[in-house]
Amino acid sequence: MLGAVLRIRLRVLRRHLRLRGRRRRPRSRRGGGETAPSDEEEGAREPVLLVSGMGGSVLHARRRSDPKFDHRAWVRILLADTDFKKYLWSRYNADTGYVESLDDDVEIVVPEDDHGLFAIDVLDPSWFVEILHLTMVYHFHDMIDMLIDCGYEKGTTLFGYGYDFRQSNRIDKALAGLRAKLETAYKASGGKKVNIISHSMGGLLVRCFMSMNHDEFAKYVNKWICIACPFQGAPGCINDSLLTGLQFVYGFESFFFVSRWTMHQLLVECPSIYEMLPNPNFKWKEKPIVQVWRKNPDKDGTADLVLYEATECVSLFEEALQNNELKYNGKTIAVPFNMAIFKWATETRRILENAKLPDTVSFYSIYGTSYETPYDVCYGTESSPIGDLSEVCRTVPAYTYVDGDCTVPVESAMADGFAAKERVGIRADHRGLLCDENVLELLKKWLGASEKMQHRVSKSRVMAFSQKGAPIRFCGD
Repeated sequence: MLGAVLRIRLRVLRRHLRLRGRRRRPRSRRGGGETAPSDEEEGAREPVLLVSGMGGSVLHARRRSDPKFDHRAWVRILLADTDFKKYLWSRYNADTGYVESLDDDVEIVVPEDDHGLFAIDVLDPSWFVEILHLTMVYHFHDMIDMLIDCGYEKGTTLFGYGYDFRQSNRIDKALAGLRAKLETAYKASGGKKVNIISHSMGGLLVRCFMSMNHDEFAKYVNKWICIACPFQGAPGCINDSLLTGLQFVYGFESFFFVSRWTMHQLLVECPSIYEMLPNPNFKWKEKPIVQVWRKNPDKDGTADLVLYEATECVSLFEEALQNNELKYNGKTIAVPFNMAIFKWATETRRILENAKLPDTVSFYSIYGTSYETPYDVCYGTESSPIGDLSEVCRTVPAYTYVDGDCTVPVESAMADGFAAKERVGIRADHRGLLCDENVLELLKKWLGASEKMQHRVSKSRVMAFSQKGAPIRFCGD
């Protein structure tokens, strides 16, 4: 057993040495010291800012009463559920618009190490994950490695932006943090405009910033590459997350991670989740619905199928969650559907819809295809209907599926409303898009980081066109 562990450790060490060797760039010597890259090298790279999405940032808990206390609360494999309840369960403050921890002494922060890249690289950077090589918590890791291999340098041309994803996508702190990162990248690279690569909900954060700070966005941004953004929401996943929770990890690993119910208690008080509800104003090909088989007391308990469209789901959420509660430090806390958050999210949706892409910014979109993606959700069955709607929260849902990446439907991800330079569909799931070879090759091409894109997986490519006339390409294995 000991020999096997040592062999694993040696493999990990060799891998790290290889990566460090690849990242170490040759430097010329002048006057006995190391010099910066030549002007020619620097001129080839515009700065890149990577922006994470829902659940895609390391979060640390700090105690106001103890300056030395600094504990990683998200993501962690060991003690994940316990620490999540202790530090990340929170309540929404309608007066400020911010989510606040249940423990008044706890403050949630995003570590800024490694120019913001640490927080979005490997989400559980522990020895346990390192030894077992648990890639389920690798986030921007492969993309960061690829960019470094292409000559990008941390702190000069490569930066990351992680944020407290529990908060609203338009909250002042999140937008101010994004502005600061853009300014830093712009100045560090000698005044070159920044190329943003966002993933998932990070695209909504960028879009909010662009809508509310249009001139600054035009000043600092050259290209925006959006990956798997739920521009019009993620109907099946988000509707269900407010009713039964959200599971980030499946299979055997889920026993070590945060439970679906524990996550649910956070999401009910989470503005960013409400902001990803399906857009009721969007002209869906077929409107997403929630269905509930309900007992009809007037018909001897026979079942009726009740349908709720996007505009009607609020009444379902309110009734189903009216008795929802959690226990924290011996106290019982009511956690019903939060109408104050819903009203805030409605305003966020208006801001998102009013976003205009500056003429000077080039927009690109990558989205996942060929995976069953939840769209309509159904609770109960005709033979086993729901009595009290609160039972929905303890029910395993049934889905109808559409094409997408397991989380975001293609229809939503493509509906950005911009004149895109290019939109490309890749056969990969939501998180897998961040490490997919096709995606990485596209990024090299769009960033100008490689002279020629290698079409290694172009056997089943179909050409189509968006409403704006921009080409859409589907790349498959």
